[in-house]
Amino acid sequence: MALYVHDLYGARTFFETYLGATAGAEYHNPTTGFRSFFLTFEDGARLEIMTKPGIAEADPAQEALGLTHLAFSAGSAQAVDELTQRLVDAGYACVSGPRTTGDGYYESCVTAFEGVRIEITV
Repeated sequence: MALYVHDLYGARTFFETYLGATAGAEYHNPTTGFRSFFLTFEDGARLEIMTKPGIAEADPAQEALGLTHLAFSAGSAQAVDELTQRLVDAGYACVSGPRTTGDGYYESCVTAFEGVRIEITV
């Protein structure tokens, strides 16, 4: 999965600090201004975060087709609660939960950097 962001280094720090990512070396194309990091998570999942000059901004307040949230497993209900509180304490908005959903998942959803929604689940 890949995600365009405005603040590449802020996004890298967010994923490293709160979700345990390890960033690979930065890639930079000096011709286009494109920059990216591949982030690797403990279970082997990878996320590419990217930026380039002139990237358009979406309105995160509007529901639309496409990516809705990125989900991460915290491993337990207690870990969901703790990570959610840690993010709230850092100034991120919790938009739902922690709670057990109608289909039985224990989760919360936090609006993180640049309006990206992060779902934290068991």
